[in-house]
Amino acid sequence: MADQVPERDPTTFSNYWQIATEHIDFSWSVDFQKRVITGSAVHKLKVKDDGVKEVIFDVLALDVHSVEVNENPTTEAKEPCLVLSSQLDALSLQYEIKHNDKVMGSALHIPLSVPAVGSVVEVKIAYSTTKDCTALQWLEKEQTQGKKFPFLFSQCQPIHARSLAPVQDTPSVKLTYTAEVRSVLPILMSAIRQSPPSESTHDGIGEKEIAYTYSQLVPIPSYLIAIAAGDVVYRPFSPPDAAKWTSGVWAETELVEDAHEEFSEATVQFLTAAENYLGEYRFHVYDLLVLPPSFPYGGMENPCLTFLTPTLIAGDKSLTGTVIHELSHSWFGNGITHAHASHFWLNEGWTTFTERLLQQLILSPAARGLSAVIGYKSLLAALQQFEDTGRSKYQRLVIPFETGEDPDTAYGRVPYEKGSNMLYYLEHLLGGLAVFLPYMRNYLDAYMGKSITTYEWKDHLYAYFRERDPSKVSLLDSVDWDAWFYGEGLTIPVQNEFDTSLAKDAFDLADRWDVARSVHDLSLLAFEPNDVKSFAAGQTMVFLERLESYPALPSAHLFHFDNLYQFSTTTSPELRLRFYLLVTLDPTSEAAKHFAPDAAKWVVGNDGTGVIKGRMKFCRPVFRQIYKVDQKLAVDTFEPAKDQFHPIARRLIAMDLNLSE
Repeated sequence: MADQVPERDPTTFSNYWQIATEHIDFSWSVDFQKRVITGSAVHKLKVKDDGVKEVIFDVLALDVHSVEVNENPTTEAKEPCLVLSSQLDALSLQYEIKHNDKVMGSALHIPLSVPAVGSVVEVKIAYSTTKDCTALQWLEKEQTQGKKFPFLFSQCQPIHARSLAPVQDTPSVKLTYTAEVRSVLPILMSAIRQSPPSESTHDGIGEKEIAYTYSQLVPIPSYLIAIAAGDVVYRPFSPPDAAKWTSGVWAETELVEDAHEEFSEATVQFLTAAENYLGEYRFHVYDLLVLPPSFPYGGMENPCLTFLTPTLIAGDKSLTGTVIHELSHSWFGNGITHAHASHFWLNEGWTTFTERLLQQLILSPAARGLSAVIGYKSLLAALQQFEDTGRSKYQRLVIPFETGEDPDTAYGRVPYEKGSNMLYYLEHLLGGLAVFLPYMRNYLDAYMGKSITTYEWKDHLYAYFRERDPSKVSLLDSVDWDAWFYGEGLTIPVQNEFDTSLAKDAFDLADRWDVARSVHDLSLLAFEPNDVKSFAAGQTMVFLERLESYPALPSAHLFHFDNLYQFSTTTSPELRLRFYLLVTLDPTSEAAKHFAPDAAKWVVGNDGTGVIKGRMKFCRPVFRQIYKVDQKLAVDTFEPAKDQFHPIARRLIAMDLNLSE
């Protein structure tokens, strides 16, 4: 099975194994009226192979204006000294753009005069983004909280960086970068700000152009290059005096105080703990940015600047687990990175495992168990979704992507939850945390800053225990690796046992409702609103998910259910999502037909809030369920609202609704 997985990244045109970018200097100007970024990218590349006659970059929806090459840069120069190579014709600028693939974009070929192995080549590419840029979402002021200024943010994972800049768009290449960005609105990037200070005010906001400078000195893959711009302000957290890092939150003025209250305590607490267990936090700054509601993910682990959805501001700090997840990426993903999309679980499986491990070490085993129970339910739903849509290969942990295949279409909970479950199984198989924590630290020390494959991870796992405890090797030999890596279907090879003490009451209440389905006289049902009043948010989620795992309740019971608990009007998107999935479980039922129009209004913000549910965790399953109930309602709801969704979400929702984008 392993031979089906490509050795080199199948999602890039670049010749990164021959010559690779080590550093980029960006010079950009952000034009909110034209909705473009214009400027240049100066690459410093290291030659890795004899006979390299060209460097190839990935580009998608970019207007390339000019190319300059210097194969003999001076190391003393503070600024890149760019002169055209003698092999190039200054008049014709002999670069060539080949291919026009819908997913991968195009290949920018730039000829070289066969530089020596180990030498450095500088390439300057002047260009601008276009309206078809998939990495950027430009928001009108009406789509923001303050409704005074427009907003811009990027999302480059998995392979959208090529529409923001010409790059070797593969996680196998790690680079540092600097940026000078001119803008009339404050600029944030996945790097450390050099000027102006974070706390400074922006006089003439929206009118006066200011130059913002950033520097990222830790090598990162291109998908972690990130930019945001808008009317945002900064509030620092209070890390320990001895900390080598700083932390704070950025948000629009209308949200910043709530965001600070929601995230400050957990961020500092868990980042401090992560350093104790995992080692030094290498990026020095850990800031959060709360984005407008069209952001398609819960969070994005951009180094120095985690992007967050505003749906995490619950008011009770119950959804801070996403912050813990994103900061854990500083070690797994941003630190040790998957070599390419086939091995994506190395990022997300390890990070999900670490997120819950930190919950156990700081809170309790029960907290870890409750999160694992919720996660396992999402895994089963993802496996079923891929089964229903004939995409069973995405049920695998290691996916054999083909050249030109869109890794976005495989996005789901499988790499997160199947990967985390495999690591949890190994933890207990090998002797618990007393054994597994030292192994984790060794793994981090061995591969920090590198991009690796599943097979390199597995080889290291074996080598570690052969050296330190050979008795464990027979246990590793007992693992059905093929089933974990390449297995398909609706189950996973081992059903782990978690601490379910926090889930017990939620399970019991759901079981009572399941039994009550046979009671026709609803006045005889012994349920009351207080049933869920004592539940924490996570327990309520488990309650709804447990009910969803049973056959659909009769419609009369579901109407009574909502009269008691009022989930159809809750402001919690996590609970509203699960409620809509529950009441549409039987898409032909009276309850499904009753609640589907409400779900449609909710997902596009026509419920009086004016706020779309742009996070794909919410919008995609809700649209899929509405489509099962009433195809016309789903399409008629999506079409007029689709431009409010991020390009990634918009394309995937259209796929879910069998529409062509």
